[in-house]
Amino acid sequence: MAHHASALKAQRQTIKRKARNRANVSKLKSAVKKLRAAIAKGDAEAVKTLLPLTVSEIDRASKKGVVHDNAASRYKSRLTRKVNALTAAK
Repeated sequence: MAHHASALKAQRQTIKRKARNRANVSKLKSAVKKLRAAIAKGDAEAVKTLLPLTVSEIDRASKKGVVHDNAASRYKSRLTRKVNALTAAK
C-alpha cells in the first residue's frame, strides 16, 4: 500500500486511467465483433452500415492510445478486405 501523498495520487490516477482504457477497449471489441458477425452471416446491408462505424471506432481507439497505430491499420485493412470480398460475391 502506498504511503506518500504523491504515491496515493498516482494510484488514484492509475485506477481512473484503467477504467477509461477498459471502456475504450470494450467499445472497440464490441464494434469489431458486430461487424465480424454480420460478415459471417453474409448480411451485405448491415455490413455496409457497420463498416464506417467500426473504422471510426478503431481510429478513435488508436488516437487514444488503446491500440497501436499499426494494429489499427491492420484491423481496418483486414475488415475492409472481408467486406469487399462479401460485396463482390453478392
